[in-house]
Amino acid sequence: MRLAFWRAGKDKAVIERAVSKPKPEARVAEAAPKAEAKPAYVVSKPAPVESGDIDLHALGGALARKRGWIIVPTVLALVASIAIVNLVTPRYKSESRILIDGRENVFLRPSSDRSTEERQALDPEAVTSQVQLVLSRDLAREIIKKNKLAERPEFDSVLQGVSPLKSLAALIGIGRDPFSMTPEERVLDAYYDRLQAYAVDKSRVIVVEFQSADPELAVRVANSIADGYLVLQQNARQEQARNASQWLLGEIENLRKKVSDAEAKVEDFRSKSSLFIGTNNTTLSNQQMGEVNTQLNNARSMKADAESKARLIREMLQSGKPIESSEVLNSEALRTPSAQRVALRAQLAEQSSTLLGNHPRIKELKAQLTDLDTQIRDEAAKIARSLENDARFASGRVAELTVSLEQLKKQATSTNGQDVQLRALDREAKAQRDLLETYLGKYREASTRESIDTAPAEGRIISRAIVSNTPAYPKKLPIVLIATIATLLLSSGVVVTGELLRQTAPRAVAAFTPAPLRHEPVVQPDLEPIVEPVVDPVLDPALAEPAPLQPQMTDDAELSEFAEIEHLAERLRAAGPGAKKVTVLGTASGQAITLSTLTLARYLARDARVVVVDLAASSPTIAAVSVDASAPGLAELMQGEASFAQVITRDKLSRLHLVMAGRPGFDRSLLQSPRVTLAVDALLRAYDHVLLDAGSASDLPAELLTAHARAVVVPDASMAQDARTLMCEQLRAVGFGEVTMLSKPVQPSNAADTLRVVAA
Repeated sequence: MRLAFWRAGKDKAVIERAVSKPKPEARVAEAAPKAEAKPAYVVSKPAPVESGDIDLHALGGALARKRGWIIVPTVLALVASIAIVNLVTPRYKSESRILIDGRENVFLRPSSDRSTEERQALDPEAVTSQVQLVLSRDLAREIIKKNKLAERPEFDSVLQGVSPLKSLAALIGIGRDPFSMTPEERVLDAYYDRLQAYAVDKSRVIVVEFQSADPELAVRVANSIADGYLVLQQNARQEQARNASQWLLGEIENLRKKVSDAEAKVEDFRSKSSLFIGTNNTTLSNQQMGEVNTQLNNARSMKADAESKARLIREMLQSGKPIESSEVLNSEALRTPSAQRVALRAQLAEQSSTLLGNHPRIKELKAQLTDLDTQIRDEAAKIARSLENDARFASGRVAELTVSLEQLKKQATSTNGQDVQLRALDREAKAQRDLLETYLGKYREASTRESIDTAPAEGRIISRAIVSNTPAYPKKLPIVLIATIATLLLSSGVVVTGELLRQTAPRAVAAFTPAPLRHEPVVQPDLEPIVEPVVDPVLDPALAEPAPLQPQMTDDAELSEFAEIEHLAERLRAAGPGAKKVTVLGTASGQAITLSTLTLARYLARDARVVVVDLAASSPTIAAVSVDASAPGLAELMQGEASFAQVITRDKLSRLHLVMAGRPGFDRSLLQSPRVTLAVDALLRAYDHVLLDAGSASDLPAELLTAHARAVVVPDASMAQDARTLMCEQLRAVGFGEVTMLSKPVQPSNAADTLRVVAA
């Protein structure tokens, strides 16, 4: 049984071909221009349809018939591969591992790096560069010389003997002629053919693998490569340090001469310009200017202090208040009168408690107290005059220092240009001196590294090679299996290709064979069968699609029904992509819903590509108007018994395309499959409008009907207006974007009227 829906990936292409070109089996009968004849509908027996599927049964039979062409090459390939893998000289592989960690003694690092405990981690590009160093030719020559590989026939094909196959390959340009190569080139080619070095992912480990027919030699060479790599690193570091020390030595000699010349220029210019250096590395003029400025500030502060103290004492004397200045109180001349004044005040207070104010004793004490106050005021006046004299002295000192400072400023101004030149010479000498000291430090470090015999390398060996007793080449079992399976598949492919070419050859011939013009019976209900010519669209495309017949409406009820549907078609056409998917359902009879769907679809098909998908299968009308009444439908498509090209048929009298639900007696549970939704989506990509005849939609998935769809409701004629409104609201709630309710369905009263209305 074939897989169902195996052509789903090509839905769009198949549908578009079905839309653009009618099937050769679809025949349309054009009504003869006779006055008494009515529109005729062809009901013909379907012609056998050419399926595009591959006949797997025929392919299996071809493989069985020609099994000898498959088994014999496969057995020969098996025997040949077994013989070859046993004749090839085995090689043994050994490997060593090197860790790139940038090891270095902390005492041997440069002084600028000694504060850093760990070196910066190597990036993947640095590790890859180290792998290339392992594969370098200089190291290869050292290993070849150390292990005497040039003396072994395994590494020199001339010593071993050149095979005729290699000579033939060299003649046709596939390989190189060993005799045209130097012995060193031959040994290097064999060496690199057996060597493999790579870095382990997400690590700094390098793996060195070497193969040889001698397992002992493989171990020696792998370990020699690891040791030689470390020696090469040490020599490179020593050579680097040696070159650096030699270059630094020459630069140091030149710098010493430059430093000596620069310092001599500085001293000579200083002596000529009298710009001698004082303390704190400043010139004498600047130092004197600073000292005079300091003295001037001190004199100004002394003047201000003396003037403020004298002014304060004068104000106390004039106001008659007690003299409480610190200069007056701390004076030696006023210390005794002040003490006596205090004692007299004490006696006066004591006597005043027992004597009256006019008592001679009281008058005596007051007189003595007055004399002491006069004495204190006189002494305070002397102190004030002394302070004023000090202020005048400080003022004179300020004037002198100001004059001196101005003179020093003028002198400094005259020597500023020479001072700038001196500083420039001094900076140049200092820069040369600093550079010389830096080079001397680096030279000492380089000399120290050069003198060490065992300079640290970039890595260390973490795993040495050991002897292996298992051959690494050839891999016998994989080689035998690959050769056998490849031969089996290749021979089977040749047989299958021949069978496919044989199957497709008759189809190609039939595709270009013109179909003859034949006559088929035209069946009309209640009428005698007539014979109408059926035109093959391949021979006459102009006659393949007749113009749609206009309906013959007899009463006002039919006019109103068709006018409403025509108006709905115009609205859907104006909506464009928004009305791409339309679901027709309702409470009317299944035949009425189908007739309404066909009428709406035919109006839309006048200027658009439209297909009607029958999901209800409740009316035979779809089969009656189809050019192939027994064509397969969605049920057969879901079972894999038909393709898209087979399930799409045409309307007899219009451009409308039809997809039926299935042949009579099909299982309706197939329409609930999720693959039906995929089939509808494929139709939506190929057609402008897809109309789904859902009937009552009682057993269909809601997602199939409502997804990106509009609803057209065909109600029963007896349905009340309130019920219709409620039904529209419920349909919007389940997911329809827009719901349109027809006023009444297209439902003719008899079979003749039914066919006439459908023809419209």
